[in-house]
Amino acid sequence: MAELKYEIVEHLGIISESAKGWNKELNLVSWNGRDPKYDLRDWAPDHEKMGKGITLTTEEVTALKTLLKKLEI
Repeated sequence: MAELKYEIVEHLGIISESAKGWNKELNLVSWNGRDPKYDLRDWAPDHEKMGKGITLTTEEVTALKTLLKKLEI
């Protein structure tokens, strides 16, 4: 399997922290040298390990924001 290369271009915030010290974070991440996308996933404290996550384009984040505004929470 090819090596996965990533660069956290901008750290946007921490959503939660697990008991083991991993953080669920929203970041702008460039994967394999591509344009950065919004990325939501769990990260180890040193950002050397990561959990499964989701990446979203700007258009997808805009659509998600619209949907979340409709929620009554």
